[in-house]
Amino acid sequence: NNNAFKPFMENKINQEETMKAASKPLREFMLKQTRQKDLELFVETSKLNTEEITKDNVPLTVVIPAFAISELKTAFQIGFLLFLPFLIIDMVVASVLMSMGMFMVPPVMVALPFKLLLFVMVDGWYLMVKSLIMSFGG
Repeated sequence: NNNAFKPFMENKINQEETMKAASKPLREFMLKQTRQKDLELFVETSKLNTEEITKDNVPLTVVIPAFAISELKTAFQIGFLLFLPFLIIDMVVASVLMSMGMFMVPPVMVALPFKLLLFVMVDGWYLMVKSLIMSFGG
């Protein structure tokens, strides 16, 4: 903030200098959160010389997409873990309704209150925010 954004807003440095100053902390943050496998994929596809690449000179054109797919993988993992209990509730409700002979009652109408109840009882928002924070190494 003090090295890049503030001087740029005060017209002390130009856009190119701002990008140079801001890219180092941004690169460090993204590299810390990026899986090595994802980074290697984009280094290979960019046809860079892997022997000359260090943590400080990896181009942002490699780091940003590697960071994005790493975060997408984390998001899908969180989403799957959130979806699994809801799927189980759907299957249980559907099988109970079928065994009671209530074929015309939509299982979604019965399952939704149970899903909301489960989410509230296990403090779902807390768990979701905690998992997001933990995914950033908090």
